Amino acid sequence: MSTILDKIIADKLIEVAERKATISISDLEKSLDFKRKCLSMKQSLLNSESGIIAEFKRKSPSLGWIHEHADVQTVTSGYSDAGASGISILTDFPYFGGTPADLIAARPSIKCPVLRKDFIVDEYQLYEAKAMGADVILLIAAALSSSQTKQLGRKAHELGLEVLLEVHNRAELDHANEFVDMLGVNNRNLKTFEQSIQVSFDLANLIPNNFAKVSESGISKVETVRELREAGYCGFLMGENFMKEENPAEAMSKFIKKIKNGNQ
Repeated sequence: MSTILDKIIADKLIEVAERKATISISDLEKSLDFKRKCLSMKQSLLNSESGIIAEFKRKSPSLGWIHEHADVQTVTSGYSDAGASGISILTDFPYFGGTPADLIAARPSIKCPVLRKDFIVDEYQLYEAKAMGADVILLIAAALSSSQTKQLGRKAHELGLEVLLEVHNRAELDHANEFVDMLGVNNRNLKTFEQSIQVSFDLANLIPNNFAKVSESGISKVETVRELREAGYCGFLMGENFMKEENPAEAMSKFIKKIKNGNQ
């Protein structure tokens, strides 16, 4: 039986093929952002007191619209000014309401590393990410073979991009390789959309310490961040918790202040 993820990947392959037919890699390489030196999200997380990767997303497959008319420049520049360690920007439209234009528009006002959040299935998307101004790309183990993960990771590094590998169970840890910089545990199963923070705790000690450990999805309490940090995580990707608020950047700022002040 096919899953939601299977449907997303099938649609993504068609979408990428259409874009490849419109804009060539050589055209992407002419972008001004293609020549910029990428920032390191891994180092940003390791050096951060909060470790918050604040995500900009208007909708999700599980919740539908979260903040349909949110302005990407306003929200992400606010995240950056409020001290985010990194910013994640969705560039998938059908399922998350984002576009490549969102990342391109946001990049000039952001001081911290930016993750292009999308379903990467082709090297072409890595060139796109670089041209958009991204510093990091996401590789989802559930959507790729281990050989694809390594091939895409190698190419990302050749382009100067860092790699966040996302897993959600023990078996997917086999996708980890020398081209992975950060290893993210998604607390939401992309095939069933069930969610549990316990997944991060269960996998924490199985992740080699040479990877910066990131916990993704379902985080809403400062105490949870504190417990995850004690378990070895230095990054915490949070989207819905902030995006559901009228002012996402203000919500993130208050959350970080609580972390720094030791409040719940």
